[in-house]
Amino acid sequence: MRIDILTLFPNMFSGVFSESILKKAQEKQAVSLNVINFREFADNKHKTVDDYPYGGGAGMVLKPEPIFAAVEHLTQNSATQPRIILLCPQGERYTQKKAEELAKEKHLIFICGHYEGYDERIREYLATDEISIGDYVLTGGELGAMVIVDSVVRLLPGVLGNESSPVLDSFSSGLLEHPHYTRPADFRGMKVPDVLLSGNHKLIAEWREKESLRRTYLRRPDLLEHYPLTEKQKKWLQEFEKNKR
Repeated sequence: MRIDILTLFPNMFSGVFSESILKKAQEKQAVSLNVINFREFADNKHKTVDDYPYGGGAGMVLKPEPIFAAVEHLTQNSATQPRIILLCPQGERYTQKKAEELAKEKHLIFICGHYEGYDERIREYLATDEISIGDYVLTGGELGAMVIVDSVVRLLPGVLGNESSPVLDSFSSGLLEHPHYTRPADFRGMKVPDVLLSGNHKLIAEWREKESLRRTYLRRPDLLEHYPLTEKQKKWLQEFEKNKR
């Protein structure tokens, strides 16, 4: 996968992209991460990328010329049509489902905004997606782009090493993930559940499924509204509800 990020603050990405899974993903050549300062594509002497809004109002608005020019430069020799993602508080709220969708693409371009907003022509004629990582406002799109890139890259084949890891993540299965334990089995009197020490893989799998359902019921019951429950899971839910009273 190729990922290009258009930003006015490229140095913000240096630490994030040179550590942990994102670093390993680049070393494995699973992804190419490129950060571009779109100020370089401004067509004026002072490299201005923003201007006052027509009609008046507070703040400055990002001009269309440098962003269109930057995207055209990045796509002029592209074999595939990229997804062009606008980081924006008005965009659709980001989910694991969206991450899985984007992970199937070959080329992603992120546009990180600043100031009061974008010239509407960027949104209307250039972007293929508008994404918000939550119902709050940041000073720019850089942090949102980092979040999305991290969540997408970890889904690429071979990046995590264990191919089952992303499949079992919270939200990927539709439920929150079950609790995890490691050594020691007894830490200050706090013990690992006996079933996990039993060696019985069938019982362990059932315990994990039940605890995953329990955790979802207690913490994110909204996820169960459209979840296709099995008969066994329905009985467990009745048990949880009874114990909650």
